[in-house]
Amino acid sequence: MDAEHKEFQKMKKEIEKEIELLFKANMKIFDWDIPENNDRESARLIITAMEEAIDRLKQEVEAGKYDNY
Repeated sequence: MDAEHKEFQKMKKEIEKEIELLFKANMKIFDWDIPENNDRESARLIITAMEEAIDRLKQEVEAGKYDNY
């Protein structure tokens, strides 16, 4: 196994936890800002934004933006 995959195995759970924390933080903001908030719809919208950001990052990776990070 190469170094990148070893590091990935170490970091995978931490990355997942950070994503969950980001999601939950945004859910709280929706609840604070919208008194009659529909939590399920808010969750869907937040996940959509997160997916769009991931898709944009994927495109940047493929374009070489992070080759010399």
